[in-house]
Amino acid sequence: MKARHKRFGLIAVGLILLVIATVLITKSFRSNLVFFFSPTQVEKGEAPKTGSFRIGGLVENGSLKRMPDGLHVQFKVTDTAKSIPVQYKGILPDLFKEGKGVVAEGKLNENGLFEASQVLAKHDENYMPPEAAAAIEAANAAKTKESVK
Repeated sequence: MKARHKRFGLIAVGLILLVIATVLITKSFRSNLVFFFSPTQVEKGEAPKTGSFRIGGLVENGSLKRMPDGLHVQFKVTDTAKSIPVQYKGILPDLFKEGKGVVAEGKLNENGLFEASQVLAKHDENYMPPEAAAAIEAANAAKTKESVK
């Protein structure tokens, strides 16, 4: 084999390895990607029927129910226009309270109940996750438009 053919062979093998690495990285990235949806978007059916996603907004006042075992909790997440019931098993963050910002990650079951695998609460008085704040603002704007009509 000539030196020229060896170089073409090495370049071809290098390109094939690069393509394989790119495909594997892209596939891994897509499988770990989690999208955010507001309760209004979930109600409209924009959220995936299968697979994990995040839902965010405010914990609806009066909706928090703790089960006797201390680990199971039910509450509703609202963007002030729509509410989604959430069920969670685990220890909640210390700052988790009614009327405060929350983001929950999990899946919707067939009954429309969001089964959370992780619950995140805002970390101080002035912070709310940007996605949750934007969802609440959009819901308030939609409510204002409907009330004007």
